[in-house]
Amino acid sequence: MTNINQTTIPAGKAKYGVDAPGVIRNLALASVVLFLIVIFFPLIKIGSVDIETGGLIWSAGGCGLGAILMLAYSLHGKFIHRDRMLNLINWTGDEQVLDVGTGKGLLMIGAAKRLSTGKSIGIDIWNAEDLTGNNVENAMKNAELESVKDKVEIMNENAMEMSFADESFDVILTNMCLHNIYNKEGRKIACAEISRVLKKGGTAIVADWRHVREYKRNFDEFGLSTKLLPANYLTTFPAVGMVMVKK
Repeated sequence: MTNINQTTIPAGKAKYGVDAPGVIRNLALASVVLFLIVIFFPLIKIGSVDIETGGLIWSAGGCGLGAILMLAYSLHGKFIHRDRMLNLINWTGDEQVLDVGTGKGLLMIGAAKRLSTGKSIGIDIWNAEDLTGNNVENAMKNAELESVKDKVEIMNENAMEMSFADESFDVILTNMCLHNIYNKEGRKIACAEISRVLKKGGTAIVADWRHVREYKRNFDEFGLSTKLLPANYLTTFPAVGMVMVKK
């Protein structure tokens, strides 16, 4: 475990980055290339075979729309989604909160704003491919800019191997994080760690665009109470589902 000493001097407005920038870039490039093929090469001859490329216009449009919707989520939708997650908790203000995969601190900071005497801790390994500007310094800077630096703590921690004691947190939040663990057993270990550090009577909200039913089965197996919540197709893309977990 590494505690991060918050010493960054803030400047400007908090910025929470663009999610999956590489995916957005690739979709946009694919859209442009496909459109250019349709425009400049409407008919491609391969030997004696003529291939009409007009049908690619649908693929081009689909890729372009995907890029736009993902960007819209990053710039607007994820703030609505964050509030939806936070509104599922009956806050008293003294909670100990953990944000697993905090990135630039969106959930950690959002939770901190609902606390009085409580503490909001964000953990991550800060993969640059997941989010633009995804690093400890920017997470700390956002906490200061949002005036919650005294209510947060940021740590380098792996979701599959947390250093916290059993039953440390009243609330655990994680969004678009666990799918980045590419093997099923690893995701189950992460769910087990969330279960371990969640207090009796506590609540975890696990949101993701993949594997949500798998997470539910894991928590069910660990003896926790679970409830699947419907994906929000209007403000998240890809649509993000959630499972509410109570211990």
